[in-house]
Amino acid sequence: MRLLWIKIILLFLPFTLVAQDKKKSDAHFNKGIQYFSQNKIKDALKAFELSIQADSTNYDAWIKRGFMKSMLGDFEGEMQDYNHVIAFDKDHVNAYISRGAAYNRLSEFEKGIEDFNRAIELDPPTRKLIITVALRKKRREIKKGHATTGISQSSSEMQSQNHLKKQLL
Repeated sequence: MRLLWIKIILLFLPFTLVAQDKKKSDAHFNKGIQYFSQNKIKDALKAFELSIQADSTNYDAWIKRGFMKSMLGDFEGEMQDYNHVIAFDKDHVNAYISRGAAYNRLSEFEKGIEDFNRAIELDPPTRKLIITVALRKKRREIKKGHATTGISQSSSEMQSQNHLKKQLL
């Protein structure tokens, strides 16, 4: 009878450990979100690292850690985190959106568009989000440029919106 109990314990022990690691990972992840909301970027980065250590399959923690790295100027580390997620989960929409945005920050626009298109392919409603964010950014750039160029805002804005929509459609 004692041997049977040992077998049962050994059978369920791995599931218990995994559940504890998941809880630990989630706790660190939530702490990272809290730090980020308080603009404590380095603390958030550390919390996301601890989340990943507890559960390396917490891909949302990888993405958040990548974003924290970008905020601290570690663009190579940011890309490594996004690439890691995509290597293990080819259908992770947020990884493609995040990497696409990173490519755009690095002025690698074609690669960024490829990733945005992949995100849209995986999750069609994402199209509206991506286009909205991109257009807002473009509008800010255009408004900044008007002071020096004197170009009519409405015509240049319409041209850039049409160009962007064509690329993302």
